[in-house]
Order: sequence, then structure tokens, then C-alpha cells
Amino acid sequence: MSASPPRLALEGGKPLRARPFHRWPVFGARERRLVLRALESGRWGKLHGSFNREFEEKFATYTGCRHGITVVNGSVSLKLALWALGVREGDEVIVPPYTFIATATAVIECNATPVFVDIHPDTYNLDPERIESAITPRTKAILPVHMGGLCADMDRINAIARKRGLAVIEDAAHAHGSEWKGRRAGCLGKIASFSFQSSKNLCAGEGGILTTNDTRLAERCRALHHCGRLPNGGWYGHDILGGNFRLGELQAALLLAQFTRLEAQTRTRDRNGRDLSRELAKIEGLEPLARGPEATRHSYHVFIFRYRRSGFAGWPREKFVKAMRAEGIPISAGYPVPIYRQPYFQKRDFGPFHRARLDYRKASCPVCENACREEALWLPQSVFLGPRTDMDDIAAAARKVQRAARG
Repeated sequence: MSASPPRLALEGGKPLRARPFHRWPVFGARERRLVLRALESGRWGKLHGSFNREFEEKFATYTGCRHGITVVNGSVSLKLALWALGVREGDEVIVPPYTFIATATAVIECNATPVFVDIHPDTYNLDPERIESAITPRTKAILPVHMGGLCADMDRINAIARKRGLAVIEDAAHAHGSEWKGRRAGCLGKIASFSFQSSKNLCAGEGGILTTNDTRLAERCRALHHCGRLPNGGWYGHDILGGNFRLGELQAALLLAQFTRLEAQTRTRDRNGRDLSRELAKIEGLEPLARGPEATRHSYHVFIFRYRRSGFAGWPREKFVKAMRAEGIPISAGYPVPIYRQPYFQKRDFGPFHRARLDYRKASCPVCENACREEALWLPQSVFLGPRTDMDDIAAAARKVQRAARG
């Protein structure tokens, strides 16, 4: 006689895991010392301090780039990258629909048109097979996202861009320390954008940075984030349209301290992510996203896997998520809809931009829609900073839920 399945925590049973996962953010004496030093210097703005400059140099070198420009947040860094490349009204930029809304909003704020190209079902990154058919004479750039920290197929994307004379902008908001064939995210396109928002693998509450090897492009970005002032211009000389998008010194000091932790944390996340992928792949109905040999390191800002209800006796994804969370696993379903299904895209409420009022009501990216509707599951990056036994707990909780589902 077979044993009855364990009683789920969702139904009043004992949770598989009661203790919390690794805390985030991680900070200590170094953060306190550097932030206090910045505070006591009295030079709190980027113009007069040294912390931004030091961080820019260190982070750019880390990515393999010559130039880094810190800015107030990742959304602004995307907009400035597009702006610096000359994206203007009437231009089109290819973007994935499975990403944070800022990837597309940055294009809108340049008065340009986001063209949504579907994601690959195995990676959730921009599908190179679908890019060329979306290119028109108005296409100016391709903006791939390294979703969850898994680098997009930059070989194929760059090859298409070279063939068609397009710029490639990396949205690397999830990809601090990720690698493609041994090269770091941030140096894989013409220019890259990173975010330092609270949830990011390298964080200061807010903040962002642009990285590039193109000196002329870097100088233009510096002018744009510095009220349009050129390097050798006067204080009241505003040669191009720009704004004050400079990052403060206290946040830069915090980033310098956090940066000392990034490499070790990235190795830990990568190791735990690989281990969890192997364990979940053994469970019918759970499929980690594909990671080819080209993805030599994965930052696992988000660990994404796919849910098949057939492996759980037809349970809808939402019931699986509730059951796992009750067992102590901080899982979520991620993005609820593709970007073009967000209310402001559907209402065509683009504020002062786009008098033409772009219409996305008939947009369709079936792979992305399926991911949002019933397939995708996420775990946050902080989960992957703990010991291997934490990965065992996640897999054990999934097996417990599966046994209960199957009765």
C-alpha cells in the first residue's frame, strides 16, 4: 500500500522550509565606511567628488570597456544610449516584449517606435530568427535584453546588425557579471545599459551606468547627462540638448563598496543556478530555460523555469505558485503580460510623445504571451547566495507539491 502524499502547507500542513533565504541587500563595515567618507567630504554631487569617477573606471574595466558613465537610474541610461546614437522621431527600434517596461519606454521617450519581436521559447531572449523580418528602412537599432542574466545570442544579433547597418544596445540590467563566450555583458554591443535599482545584483537603491568602447559615443553620453555641456565647454555653455542625469556621490560610494562583493556573489549565483537547473530538470513538468555553452556565466538575477500543468495533474500555474510559497519558497509568475498589453500601450497614452499615437492593440508575440499567461516561473537572485542545501529545499518543495497534486 503506497504512502499518502504529505499534507501541503497550503492546506494546513507543516511548511517544508520555515527559515528565510539569504537576505538582500548584503552590506557591512565597508559600505558604512565609504558612505560616511562621502558624507563627511561635503562633496555630495558628482561634479565635485571622486566616488563616481572611481566607480566608472572600475566597472567599465570589469565589463571590458574603456568608458563608463554613471546616471540616476537604468531607465535613463537606456534613453541616453538611444539618444546618443541619434534615435529620433520616425525611427524604429527592435525590442523584446518580455522585459521591464523601461526597455520600450526609453524608445517612446525618443519619439521613436518600439517594434516588438517575439522571444525564443527556450531562452526567453530576443529570437534572432525573427529579427530580420521585422527590420524596415526606418529601423535604427536592436535592443536585446539579457533576460534574467542569460546573455542573448549576441553573435547572431551582431551579425544581423552589421549586415543591416544597425546599432546594438545591450539592456544588461539583469546581467552584472554575466558572460558570453568569456566576454562580459556590457561590451557585447555598441553600448550597454545597467541598472543599480534595489533588486539588482549590484545595487545602491537607484542608479545606472552606460558602458562602451566608442570614445565619441561616450563623450556624447557625458554631455547628455551633464545638461548638454561638452567636455571643454563653459559652465553656461549648453551645446546640445541634455539634462541633469548625474548620479550622487553617496550612491557611488555605496556602489564602490558593493562592487567588491560582486565577483564572489556572481560565482555563487552561477554555481547554485546550475545545481538547481539539474535538480528541477528531473521533475516532470518543470523545465529550466536552456543555457548553451556560449553562456559561460549566468548572473541569475532571475532564475526562470517553465511550468507544464501536465506534470502536476492539470493544476494551473497560479495554484502551484501558491502551494510553493506556502512551503516557504519565494516563487512568482513574473511579468503578467507582454509590454504591449500594458494599459498605457493599449490606451495609446504616450503623453507628449508620438502625435501619431502608435497602435499596439493588434500586436501579437505568441511565445511571450504563453510565458506570461501560463508558463514562466521566477526565483529572485538573493535565493542563489545561500548554500547548496537551499537549492535542495526548492527542489524538495516542488516534489512535495507534485506528489500532493497527483494524489
